[in-house]
Amino acid sequence: MDKLRPRRANAVPLTPMTFLERAATVYGECPSVIYNAITRTWSETHRRCLQAASAISSLGIRRGDVVSVVAPNIPAMYELHFAVPMAGAVLNNINIRLDANTVSALLRHADSSLVFVDHQSRPLVLDALSFFPPTTHRPLLVLITDDAASSTESSSTDPFIGEYEELLEKGDQNFEWIRPESEWDPIVLNYTSGTTSSPKGVIHCHRGSFIAAVNSIIEWSLPQQPVYLWTLPMFHSNGWTYSWGMAATGGINVCLRKFDADIIYAAIRRHNVTHMCGAPVVLNMLSSIPNTQPLKNPVHMLTGGSPPPASILLRTESLGFIITHGYGLTETGGIVTSCAWKPRWNRQPANERASLKARQGVGTICSTAVDVIDLKTGRSVKRDGSSLGEIVLRAGFLMLGYLKDPEGTSKSMGNDGWFRTGDVGVMHSDGYLEIKDRSKDVIISGGENISSVEVESVLYTNPAVNEAAVVARPDEYWGETPCAFVCLKKDWENKPTEEEIMQYCRAKMPHFMVPKTVVFRDELPKTSTGKIEKFALREMAGAMGSSQPKRHASRL
Repeated sequence: MDKLRPRRANAVPLTPMTFLERAATVYGECPSVIYNAITRTWSETHRRCLQAASAISSLGIRRGDVVSVVAPNIPAMYELHFAVPMAGAVLNNINIRLDANTVSALLRHADSSLVFVDHQSRPLVLDALSFFPPTTHRPLLVLITDDAASSTESSSTDPFIGEYEELLEKGDQNFEWIRPESEWDPIVLNYTSGTTSSPKGVIHCHRGSFIAAVNSIIEWSLPQQPVYLWTLPMFHSNGWTYSWGMAATGGINVCLRKFDADIIYAAIRRHNVTHMCGAPVVLNMLSSIPNTQPLKNPVHMLTGGSPPPASILLRTESLGFIITHGYGLTETGGIVTSCAWKPRWNRQPANERASLKARQGVGTICSTAVDVIDLKTGRSVKRDGSSLGEIVLRAGFLMLGYLKDPEGTSKSMGNDGWFRTGDVGVMHSDGYLEIKDRSKDVIISGGENISSVEVESVLYTNPAVNEAAVVARPDEYWGETPCAFVCLKKDWENKPTEEEIMQYCRAKMPHFMVPKTVVFRDELPKTSTGKIEKFALREMAGAMGSSQPKRHASRL
C-alpha cells in the first residue's frame, strides 16, 4: 500500500466550477435564473458563463488577477461567480452600500485589474476612482445594464471599456475554461463587514469553497431543484456559498435587485419559493407586518450573521417559515455550525423551542472541531451553559489567510491548530454552542462580564420594541455600564418611556445587567447584510461622556 500515490485520474483539484458543468448536463432545460421578465435555463447560464470567461481572458486578465464586482443580486452577479474563476481570476465582490472612500481603499488593496459595475453603482465607483493617487494603476471598467433606460446613463466620456452584454457577445461559448493548477489556488477575495474593525481581505481557495458549498447543501438538507429567493446579498461571503450550491442542486435562482417584506411575500407566492437565507433583520422584517397571513406552503429559511432573538424566531415560525440557525464568518466562507434539530424538542413549549433554536449548535458535517476555550488558560470551558470563552474552530474550508496581512493571519490562525473567531460563547451540557457576544462587545461593569446579546434578547421580548442593540458606555464608578439603543414599532400606540424600558428589564434580569442608559432612535446603523454596526453605537455612547451617579435616560 505504501507505493500507492495520487495520480492524474484521482488527484483532480476540487473546485465548485464543476457544479455548473454538471447542471448544464443534468438540468440543461430547467430554469436557472429568474429576474423580472428574464428566465434562463442552466444550458443558457453555462454558455453565458463560458462567454464571459472568454471575454475576461481576452482583456488580458491572467491567472491570479483580481476581478471585482459591484452589483446587487442580479443575473450578471450570479454569472460572474462562475465566469471570473473560469477565467483563472480571483473574484472580489464589493458591498454596494459602502461609501466611495472605502470602495476606493478596497479596490486599491485588492489590486483589482477589472471591475464590473452595476449601472446604479456607477456614480459610487467613479467617485471611488477619484480617490486613487495619480500614479496608481486604475482597473478596467465594464458597465452592467439590465434595461434600456439604464444604458443611457453612460456617456462617451465615461471610462468604461464596454457593457456586460456586449462583452458576452464577443466571448467564445466553447471556451476551454482555466482550471486551477492546485485546489489551493485562490478563488475569491471577500472583505469582512468591518462591524468591529477595519475590513480585512479574506482569501479562500477552490478546495475550501468546494467543501463549504457541499457542506452547506448537506447541512440544510437542500433538495434537488429548490426554488431559492435571493434575499441574502451575493456579495456577502458569496451568498454563504449558495451561489455555487444552487448549481450543484439544479435550483432556480430568483433574483431581486432590492426588496422589502411586501416584495418578498409577493415573490414567494409568484414563484413558489421553497428556500431563502437572511440575517435576523430579515426575519424581523417579515414578522413585523401587521395582520400578516401565514404562508400557504412552508418556506425553509437559513438565518445567521448575528444571534437571532428567540422572540423573533417564534414570530417568524408562526407565519410558516421553517427556520434553521447557522453560524459562520467571512473566514469560514459558509456555515460552520448549525443548530441540528432533535425531534424530541418538538414536544417542548414554543418559547423553549425558540430558545433552543437560537443557539448556534454543533459543528457541521464538514467541520473538524468546534470548542470554547478560556482565554487565560487555553483550556476548554466547562459545559455548563454559563462559562464564557472564545469560540475556536478547525475545518477544511477555513480561509487561506488575510491579504497582505501576515500578522493578522498568524494571530487568528496560530500554531495551536485553532482558528480564533473573536466571538465569545458558552458550551451547553449537550455539546451545543451558544454565542454570547463579540469579544469587543462584552461589557465589563464593576468586574462583572455582561453579555450584550443577553440584554438584547430581553429587550426583544418587549412587544413595543422593534430593534435593540446594547453597548458599553463609560461610567465614573463602574468603569462601564450597558447602554441600550432602541427602535420602537412605528404602529405601537402607547410607546414606553426610558424608565419603563429599564423597569421591564429589571423584572427579567439581574440588576447589574439592566441598561443604565436608554437611547431611542428611528433606526439603527447597519451593514448591508443586516448586522448592527456596534462600533458606531459605541462611538455614540462614548460621545455622551461618562454617566453620572444620578443617571437619566436620553432620547436622540
